[in-house]
Amino acid sequence: MTTFVDRVELHVAAGNGGHGCASVHREKFKPLGGPDGGNGGRGGDVILTVDQSVTTLLDYHHSPHRKATNGKPGEGGNRSGKDGQDLVLPVPDGTVVLDGAGNVLADLVGEGTSFVAAQGGRGGLGNAALSSARRKAPGFALLGEPGDLQDVVLELKTVADVALVGYPSAGKSSLISVLSAAKPKIADYPFTTLVPNLGVVTAGSTVYTIADVPGLIPGASQGRGLGLEFLRHVERCSVLVHVLDTATLESDRDPVSDLDIIEEELRQYGGLGDRPRLVVLNKTDVPDGRELAEMVRPDLEARGYRVFEVSAVAHLGLRELSFALAELVATARAAKPKEEATRIVIRPKAVDDTGFTVTREEDGLFRVRGEKPERWVRQTDFNNDEAVGYLADRLGRLGVEEKLMKAGARSGDGVAIGPEDNAVVFDWEPSMMAGAEMLGRRGEDHRFEAPRPAAQRRRDRQAERDESDEEYEGFEPF
Repeated sequence: MTTFVDRVELHVAAGNGGHGCASVHREKFKPLGGPDGGNGGRGGDVILTVDQSVTTLLDYHHSPHRKATNGKPGEGGNRSGKDGQDLVLPVPDGTVVLDGAGNVLADLVGEGTSFVAAQGGRGGLGNAALSSARRKAPGFALLGEPGDLQDVVLELKTVADVALVGYPSAGKSSLISVLSAAKPKIADYPFTTLVPNLGVVTAGSTVYTIADVPGLIPGASQGRGLGLEFLRHVERCSVLVHVLDTATLESDRDPVSDLDIIEEELRQYGGLGDRPRLVVLNKTDVPDGRELAEMVRPDLEARGYRVFEVSAVAHLGLRELSFALAELVATARAAKPKEEATRIVIRPKAVDDTGFTVTREEDGLFRVRGEKPERWVRQTDFNNDEAVGYLADRLGRLGVEEKLMKAGARSGDGVAIGPEDNAVVFDWEPSMMAGAEMLGRRGEDHRFEAPRPAAQRRRDRQAERDESDEEYEGFEPF
């Protein structure tokens, strides 16, 4: 049964914003109570937060679909809807968040570091918030925006100071068990270690973490064995330790060739060439192992490596090794640049930046893209003529009509607002901006009425008066 997972695909959905309410205050002896519709609540966010008590992504492997709660709709009496509850997902320290294309969205290191993977939708405004001097009693409210839907990949890269690398059964798990209080599984067959093990080592005044990376074999960087799955756990380590088996029973292997093969795999994986390295010749408590260690040590030292002969079973040479690692870790920590306080960068928009674009596509369709136009479209109830008229007014004030005219749009041309997969398309009719003087009954806008009976009746009555005046022309009063 799988107990450790270091890479998962997570499908997250933020909460939708609640709809605004269109309501009018009704009370005895108060016929003109005015609008009192409340705003909708905000949808909940999906937030990834580093939690030191979490060491694996196993929970998200079994349950990859996560959703935050929706905001509640507004109500009459100026009652706003309740905000949706944020969904906080704990992840291990060292989790990298990537999008579907492999681009890094966030690198979560350190307790409490968080990243909003999906943002909740805004709540819609109620008609009380939409009222103005020109539109005293709006007969509509804005809809809540849908929350973000995101597919992200979570990769766990172990955060440790020292990484033990080497062939399977080289004694890495035994070494970490005697250097620290870790208790990994130890057996005499290859690939005993299937997950990275972490231990904390104290050497003098230096405390550092050491990671046991599962055994590497030739071709690991191309996906053979377990290497490709766990080479990523070496990336964050400051020091690499080659654990070489001096008492192997395989006749075609020796410590020097093992070192060359592992170094080649690390080189092909990339990004590890600048890490300081130590060589540990393990299992020197075995007579044949001690003889082989004495034979290969001059060759390894000639290559520039610091070599330590140890025995995890007999606890030989461990103190010298732990202090040498502490020295390298302290040097690496001192060389790291100091973290500066986060600077707030303000990037004002250009004066001529309208915040939207109008492009003409090959099929003659005009497409409007921009944060505000797309958000306004999502918030509009197209079953309400007054709401559609309000949208037309907002687009007009933003300058969309002016840009469409400059782009060559004519009456009846198709205009799409939004991306290709989720756009609102309509036939464009140039119109003048309007306010309260264009509104009729609540929820109506005369601009969307083809026949206008009231206006026609007024014209008919005026025509009758004109005819009556013509009949009396030429008569002299007594």
